[in-house]
Amino acid sequence: MVITSNTTLPEESELNVQELNLSSAALRAGSFHLGKQCENANNEFMLCRQELDDPRACLGEGRAVTSCALDFFRKVKKSCHEEFMQYATCLDKSSGTMAFSHCRKTQGVFDKCMKDNFDWDRPSYGYFARAKVHKTAREEPKKEEIAVYPDATPGLPADYPTPPAKYGSRFFWLE
Repeated sequence: MVITSNTTLPEESELNVQELNLSSAALRAGSFHLGKQCENANNEFMLCRQELDDPRACLGEGRAVTSCALDFFRKVKKSCHEEFMQYATCLDKSSGTMAFSHCRKTQGVFDKCMKDNFDWDRPSYGYFARAKVHKTAREEPKKEEIAVYPDATPGLPADYPTPPAKYGSRFFWLE
């Protein structure tokens, strides 16, 4: 998006949103359940960004994603704080890449806590890679009409003489 003198930027008050102050390990530990619980808000935001191609138009959807994530982590902190912190610490300390494979035991404990307290199952393997249709209440943006220009040069008449090429044909093997 190119910014010109005609571009209007949002006010500072529109951009102020409470941030998610979490470490990478904590975000990674809650990622599967967070992705499942906030799927609708995330899809709405991504659809807006894709269709409108203007980040200023999707500030409301972005706020909805942030508030969903905040609510999710508040619920986790209230009910499964110990299990979550064990899992996040394991991810942080067990390998340099925060691989899930080293922390399957603490993951199982955290998943059981989520199931017992919220009745939320961990999404199955490949859930986020599946194709899904997202239903939205937003109107579809108007598509720009493709400009059709008349042909600038008229074609040659059918009886126009066409002498053979001076140095032979470009497609000599067809002759």
